[in-house]
Amino acid sequence: MISARVLVRAALAAAAVSVPLVCVSAAPPAPKTLEIGQPAPDFALPGVDGKTYRLADFQAAKLLLVVFTCNHCPTAQAYEDRIIRLQNDYRDRGLAVVAISPNDPLALRLDEMGYTDVGDSLEDMKIRARDKRFPFPYLYDGDKQEVSAAYGALATPHLFLFDQERKLRYAGRVDDSDVREVKSHDARNAIEALLAGKPVPVEKTRVFGCSTKWSDKRHTVTESLERWNAEPVELETLDAEGVKKLASNGSGKLRLVNVWATWCGPCVDELDELVKLHRMYRKRDFELITISLDEADEKERPLKTLQEKHASMKNYLFTSGDRDKLAEALDPEWPGPLPYTVLIAPGGKVVYRHHRPIDALEVKKAIVGFLGRTYASKKTD
Repeated sequence: MISARVLVRAALAAAAVSVPLVCVSAAPPAPKTLEIGQPAPDFALPGVDGKTYRLADFQAAKLLLVVFTCNHCPTAQAYEDRIIRLQNDYRDRGLAVVAISPNDPLALRLDEMGYTDVGDSLEDMKIRARDKRFPFPYLYDGDKQEVSAAYGALATPHLFLFDQERKLRYAGRVDDSDVREVKSHDARNAIEALLAGKPVPVEKTRVFGCSTKWSDKRHTVTESLERWNAEPVELETLDAEGVKKLASNGSGKLRLVNVWATWCGPCVDELDELVKLHRMYRKRDFELITISLDEADEKERPLKTLQEKHASMKNYLFTSGDRDKLAEALDPEWPGPLPYTVLIAPGGKVVYRHHRPIDALEVKKAIVGFLGRTYASKKTD
């Protein structure tokens, strides 16, 4: 069928009207989840260990559990330890587990990453697999997403349990809750039944978690960046007493404070990463504040830099002029060089400090380490 867009272009061309060519990709239809009894679709996907894995690599296992999961999702992270336990509890009884990330990392917005320190790229998956010591292969399907579509992975996590003939016997969730006491251990019950040669008591369950990030959602990333870039950027003045108040942190939020100046090249360079942190975590109990050490009578210079970086967080210009006063008010352990970054818990305790350009991953680990990675965490919103 010829689309209306194509017909319009053809008419315009016939009328000798110049029209710029635009590549238009129609949104793919929603994937249909495998039905019970269907065979496992084959795959050939790269793993975090540098190997390529295929369905045949697991042929010796009595049962195969294919888990679609990802790095960024708080629900997926809540289930990581439970999936590891499934592997460890049933490995010697013939269960093989393989995890697959279905997400296109270019379709993941920064504000969807408020519970993580890494995105969903293959390189980020290597970090997460190393941090959690996954005892099973962790595979990447984010480029083509053909395997995820073939299985019908609707959310992360989404489980598919196959018998020795690789026929689907269970599809759905790990269990019935990531935040409350578990009452129904659905995946474990299915594994136990198959290993005992019995029918699976409940073959399909609803899934919950973060929706699969299909490639047709890339436009939402562009739209979000355009929206954030249009936010106003302001610069207020602050004296030593104001800094002392910031450091005492009565806000109830985790507060990241960065001290910088326009004459400090590394300071300006790392503003891009600070803006990303602001966009990632600001929906939670978190705020980012910058303090410029530029001269008080040259306010336009730091303001212009902040505007160029779209730094819409809270920004201040230190007006007292005495760096020692600033250090004593903010953090007496600051040795002096710029940039300087501190992470201050509610009540004023410094939980992270760094006096050189930040390691973004290190800072993100400190942030989510305090706020929590899952909806069940007491430190979430």
